Amino acid sequence: MQNHEILVMNGPNLSRLGRREPDIYGDVTLDAVNAGLRERFPDVAFTFFQSEYEGALIEELYRVEDRGGCSGAVLNAGALTHYSIALRDAISAVGFPVIEVHLSNVHARETFRHTSVLAAVCAGVISGFGVDSYRLGVEAITHMAGAES
Repeated sequence: MQNHEILVMNGPNLSRLGRREPDIYGDVTLDAVNAGLRERFPDVAFTFFQSEYEGALIEELYRVEDRGGCSGAVLNAGALTHYSIALRDAISAVGFPVIEVHLSNVHARETFRHTSVLAAVCAGVISGFGVDSYRLGVEAITHMAGAES
């Protein structure tokens, strides 16, 4: 496997993963998700970032872009998925692919969760596979980056 740099970003309430609504989101913490990714993909240089704030997520995307970019980003934007035009614009502005991920199947939940304002500017969307959604996102980015080289 080639070396890749991948940004894994998590938005509001993901800091509570493992404790918040475990019947929907599971009982695995965000730290455990990150550790699992490091273990499964030892050749990937990960940057992990979580914030409860929309602006901080945007700043992190731009910080990575300004330092030369990365192979791609895996983004669980939480509720920002459904209304953050600012985050959508930031995803459009960076020169690397972003994969939108969700732990739950958003289409099997409340109707307000069925619409993503981010999906149209993301390289793909993965939803409903629990913490495996992150793994699938990383695999998609490494596949896309490998296809480009």
